[in-house]
Amino acid sequence: MNKIVASLVLAAACSVAPLAAGAQGWPERTITMIVPFSAGGPTDTVARLVAEAMSRDLGQQVIVENVGGAGGTVGAARVAAAEADGYTVLLHHIGMATSATLYRKLAYNPLESFEYVGLVTEVPMTIIARPGFPADDLQGLISYVKENADDVTYANAGIGAASHLCGMLFMSEIDTQLTTVPYQGTGPAMTDLLGGQVDFMCDQTTNTTSQIQAGAVKAYAVTSAERLDQLPDLPTTAEGGLASMQFGIWHGIYAPKGTDAAVVERMSQSLQVALQDQNVIDRFAALATSPEPQENATPAALKAKVESEIARWKPLIEAAGVYAD
Repeated sequence: MNKIVASLVLAAACSVAPLAAGAQGWPERTITMIVPFSAGGPTDTVARLVAEAMSRDLGQQVIVENVGGAGGTVGAARVAAAEADGYTVLLHHIGMATSATLYRKLAYNPLESFEYVGLVTEVPMTIIARPGFPADDLQGLISYVKENADDVTYANAGIGAASHLCGMLFMSEIDTQLTTVPYQGTGPAMTDLLGGQVDFMCDQTTNTTSQIQAGAVKAYAVTSAERLDQLPDLPTTAEGGLASMQFGIWHGIYAPKGTDAAVVERMSQSLQVALQDQNVIDRFAALATSPEPQENATPAALKAKVESEIARWKPLIEAAGVYAD
């Protein structure tokens, strides 16, 4: 009997050995990091900085592939359906949580279709307007848009984009619905804002800081708890009278469900190394953000974030009654 048991144990150990060896050898080739938004946008900027640093740590290239469409859900669905071998990952923002309510028919489940790797950064939002817009401060902006609600236009980068979510929250806070102009990405929206084709928008500091510093747009507020070192003259939304409009656009990395735990752990370790890279720290600082601390660049922290953010945004989206499908 003991011989039989010993044989079974040996057979089981042999069957597990190849998987363990495979996990230890990862990565052996190029890794593709899917960004579910257009190239040149805020999330793409974050992804490319992190991918470059992770490439150095892993000894294999991490390339960024932009798979935009449907508020980030097309790219997310691509990763959810990818082979769970550690060679396809997703860098997504807050849309991973809000899509659970914005889209009533998703090809994936944000809580069940992925392995969580870790949080990357949380980027503040800024409320900005075209050059020459009449209002000079946040209260002036609020008064103007409420009085001219039928004529004022709000630009966003598409349903589910950070700028769409920020606009939804802003309109809820001031209890006024405005004409929204959706674009296929942040770049086109910013181009039309600079050209005066639309009136105002709210977008991540990764995309607006340089425009604000150059005086190319009128800036009213930042959604962080405190003023930013890079934009010291820009008040917070709380200072401007919108105390509850305090939030950031957080980013996280995911792998397809079923990816080996050892591979996910190695990814998380590499992410932690990347977020301590001086170039990443410096480049993030120039964009008015900072890397997440090591304890947040973990699977547990990211999972908790997704769960809490789904709970936060679900009632807001349902109250607005605006869905993407």
